[in-house]
Amino acid sequence: MSDRIKVLVVDDSALVRKVITDILASDPMIEVVGTANNGKSAIFKTSQLNPDVITMDIEMPILDGLEALKYIIQTNPKPVIMMSVLTQHGADATFRALELGAVDFIPKPSSVVALSVDEIADLLIMKVKSVYRSKVNIPTPGKVTAAETLTADITPPAQVVAPLPSGKTSSDKIVAVGTSTGGPSALLSVFREIPPGFPSPVVVVQHMPEGFTKAFAERLNSSSHLSVKEAEDGDRMKPGCGFIAPGHSHMLIEKRNGEPVIRLSKSDKVSGHRPSIDVLFNSVADAYHDKIVAVIMTGMGRDGADGISRIRSLGGHTIAQNEETSVVYGMNRVAVEIGGINDVVPLDDIPRTIIKHL
Repeated sequence: MSDRIKVLVVDDSALVRKVITDILASDPMIEVVGTANNGKSAIFKTSQLNPDVITMDIEMPILDGLEALKYIIQTNPKPVIMMSVLTQHGADATFRALELGAVDFIPKPSSVVALSVDEIADLLIMKVKSVYRSKVNIPTPGKVTAAETLTADITPPAQVVAPLPSGKTSSDKIVAVGTSTGGPSALLSVFREIPPGFPSPVVVVQHMPEGFTKAFAERLNSSSHLSVKEAEDGDRMKPGCGFIAPGHSHMLIEKRNGEPVIRLSKSDKVSGHRPSIDVLFNSVADAYHDKIVAVIMTGMGRDGADGISRIRSLGGHTIAQNEETSVVYGMNRVAVEIGGINDVVPLDDIPRTIIKHL
């Protein structure tokens, strides 16, 4: 079938290549057109086979996945899904890959990732289908990317996109953000341009497997003036603090003794997700009413669209990332189409727009 999604599988392990190939071949919409065991071979086979999507290991001989990714993105851009091992080094390399232009990642099966082989198989097939024909963001040569600042001192930041209102050190508003495919690099871009002394708390649901959200929160913390952490039950909302929903739980904001705090819940998935953006947005609406700036960004599906529409109906200000800068224009598209959005802006304008409405 010529209309199937053509995938190139890249991994130095013959066993892993076979497992991934078998998983993908089980779906009638997908065809594995080739495999490669190192980055150099991946570059050659990308040019020869012209795949629609590439799955890419990171640690490989001759040429590793990051170097191969850089070359492919700059010369023959394709949607690349990284295969990630949950170690500190693996997480660092994964987030580096996302900054270099990879569109998403999935965890490799291991004892430290709380996903079964079947769950990872379902995730892989879903992601291949979701990133097919997606927009690949190509880093501009010579431009300092967020990834290149991750190990650097971020004081002062490379750029502050907008100053806070004069004399404003606190706000009674909360900033709530939801994102999925393409979100990690987009969130890094937003967070690193938030100025010091930010007057509101920021709560984020990023669809991401359990185990990676803590490393991602640490990465955001190291590249932002916000104090960012993976959310824990009972965390209090404080200005200048960012909270990332853990990969295993819904994150809600509730009033306890009149004070908004985080509550985590392992209740059923909503819109196919836990954590769910809709769950966060609806709880924020209940706790803060119109004192909300809500943002929905790149991602497949519609999670968050109904919740952000409710926030707008209550008088909160709502922002959607535009199609041109989204890896996948899905959740944000639905939110726009159902009338839930005040401002549709490019990624680079999101921090400025947030600050304007605090």
